[in-house]
Amino acid sequence: MAANKPRAVVSGGAGFIGSHLCHELLDRGMRVLALDNFITGSHQNLVSLQGNPDFEFRQADVNHGVFIGGDVRYVLHFASPASPPQYDSNPIHTLKVGTLGTTNMLGLARAKGATFLLASTSEVYGDPLVHPQPETYWGNVNPIGPRGCYDEAKRCAEAFAMAYHRTHQVDTRIVRIFNTHGPRMQVSDGRAVPNFMAQAIRGEPLTVYGDGSQTRSLCYVSDLVGGVLAALERGDELPINLGNPHEVTVLELAETIIRLAGSTSTIDYRDLPVDDPKQRRPDIARARNLLGWQPQVSLEDGLGRTLEYFRSVV
Repeated sequence: MAANKPRAVVSGGAGFIGSHLCHELLDRGMRVLALDNFITGSHQNLVSLQGNPDFEFRQADVNHGVFIGGDVRYVLHFASPASPPQYDSNPIHTLKVGTLGTTNMLGLARAKGATFLLASTSEVYGDPLVHPQPETYWGNVNPIGPRGCYDEAKRCAEAFAMAYHRTHQVDTRIVRIFNTHGPRMQVSDGRAVPNFMAQAIRGEPLTVYGDGSQTRSLCYVSDLVGGVLAALERGDELPINLGNPHEVTVLELAETIIRLAGSTSTIDYRDLPVDDPKQRRPDIARARNLLGWQPQVSLEDGLGRTLEYFRSVV
């Protein structure tokens, strides 16, 4: 391991986005220490990094403290369940990783003089009353609803990041990640893309909640990771939306996946879950202006790549 290379610590490093981030950081000439407790991450996501002298993995729960020797240049906090079935199953852990886990990772960044980046979420906007959602919108969140454990944990994490920045002058970044898809998503993730792809590949009806008129904006994972690293390099302490502003209805998404998969699946309509957002589209003017970043991968191209991965695991 080359000690002269800057070192990044990535919590949630065995997760979907976290593992892609580890790969890209290594490709950019850094050393990487990935932390994960495997509540939602997977060993399989890091198999290709085994044997890389610049990569290290440690099984750890960041809620219980983070103690790391040696230098650290970047601390990237991506640990958290991130889909409704995941945080429904682990609500207390989800709250803790957004609060205790965040303070522990901020404490590490402070101790090492490192730049800290928080993976926040579009869920801080809740079921938005403003469309599209700019970073200046404060959100419409139900703190006691079933999604509150995730939404409020991330809102609190943002408050912690700002408090450490203002009080201890920690160099902090906050990225609000909108719907992202790509290889290494879990088949059982519970979000629309994995659900629809698994059902289409199996020839099962695609489960659409409500009438399918609710919208989502889907970003391919390589674009998202590029945005995260642009924020790390050129961002400031204020939140930055990262996502694809191309908006589609859930029904359009289901029909597109059926077509791309060459599937005979039909649509099965179900009741809309509690507090499910009706609209979701990022205003990315700030990312464009501050970072010079915008997504490059089209919806169909990205879905095609993701579908190819799901065919190998379903």
